[in-house]
Amino acid sequence: MSINAIPSRGRFVNSGSGPALQPVDIGHSTYMGLVDADTAFWSLVRRDKLGVILHDSAWLKSYYKKRESFRKEMEMLRFGLKPSAVYFNITERCNLNCRYCYIPENMRRKGKHMSEEKVINALQLLKAYFKKTSGTALLPKVIFHGAEPLLNKKALFNGIEKFSKDFTFGIQTNTLLLDAEAVSFFKSRKVSIGISLDGPTGKIVNRTRASWAGEGVFRQVNRAMELLKGYDAWSVICTITTENMQSLARMVSYLHDNEVPNCLLNVVRCTLPSARKIKPDDSIAARYFIDALEKSYRLYKKSGRKLVVANFANILISILAPTARRLMCDISPCGGGRSFFALAPSGDIFPCSEFIGLKHFRGGNIFKNGINNILASNAFKLVTGRKVEDIEPCRRCAIRHFCGSPCPAEAYEMNGGMDKTGAFCEFYEEQVRFAFRVIADGKQDAFLWDGWDKGTKETFIIPGTRT
Repeated sequence: MSINAIPSRGRFVNSGSGPALQPVDIGHSTYMGLVDADTAFWSLVRRDKLGVILHDSAWLKSYYKKRESFRKEMEMLRFGLKPSAVYFNITERCNLNCRYCYIPENMRRKGKHMSEEKVINALQLLKAYFKKTSGTALLPKVIFHGAEPLLNKKALFNGIEKFSKDFTFGIQTNTLLLDAEAVSFFKSRKVSIGISLDGPTGKIVNRTRASWAGEGVFRQVNRAMELLKGYDAWSVICTITTENMQSLARMVSYLHDNEVPNCLLNVVRCTLPSARKIKPDDSIAARYFIDALEKSYRLYKKSGRKLVVANFANILISILAPTARRLMCDISPCGGGRSFFALAPSGDIFPCSEFIGLKHFRGGNIFKNGINNILASNAFKLVTGRKVEDIEPCRRCAIRHFCGSPCPAEAYEMNGGMDKTGAFCEFYEEQVRFAFRVIADGKQDAFLWDGWDKGTKETFIIPGTRT
């Protein structure tokens, strides 16, 4: 008798080497989900037909032939990507004192700018790196990020001007210094512009975002929004906290009224203790978030104009067409150190901007160490090696590849390790369940960017289901 185990031929669901198809209650009256968590394959099955589908040997045999290609696609997405973007912090300073900021207060108050000479040098080093690693015709992306990049305006503008043919540029700004001249400069060079606003009224915004002197910013942000109307490459980030979650549906209406094309309703990152003081409860935040999404749908049906909530759209994409997703926070390992990294004003490189205040996640310095060596450092491996399969209860979760168990910075700092969950498990769970309901009702196009499905195709269809 051979001592080697004889492998199952995968003829049956949920036994041997057959696919493990887990039913998922998505909160829909007619459909429920059926998910192969290992491959991220999914199907929406009529509740009264679940038993029939699971016993249909014909489709099981057909699916089993495709299963390996699905697994390889997910494997490439999770482990085969190379960095194609950099979050470039050209200053440590900020002219605001937001309560939830991931950058320590002493850095934002008294920190340094990166000199113009070093900004140019850093961009040159990034250009050389991407020239060797880029496997596509798309230009790598450099996003000038917070603290507040416009405090180092001259270096910022000169960097964009000098390397306009080498990168696609973006900027995230609090708008206090975003005047007509800056907007004109960015528009003429097709720079994407992200601005921050946490509510539809000054009273709400001032609870979390104000100057060091306590002055509000609502008026300045509205002025910037007027300057940006008609530009197709701008967006608004709204950070969800206990201070504004009840106003999310009103916020969506406000942004829609102001012709904002895209927004992100991001639940607060709880990496630093200050952010945890305004951390909302998972289930309550999810309820208000879904109310806001439903509001965006009603506004679209009434006006014909979309306000894409990009972080939710990305969850939808992760289900409908995984390789087309635009953001890399909701996948495991996350994009930090894998599809992007963050460059601090000192030249130090971190897996993600969330880690900039955490010295033990410093991988090296762009001016002293090669980028490839930095990406292979132990600091980066801590992040890029974090997988849902190693996290409880994520490893048992059917939707683990649609959520990704974010965020590693939160998990490490708040919950004590990379093998821990982040701050908002239930929030992401409810978001995925709502995404499946949207698909079940055929409403997905209303929540997604126009042309999202260009280049995609159906690779497997189960009769009597939605896949």
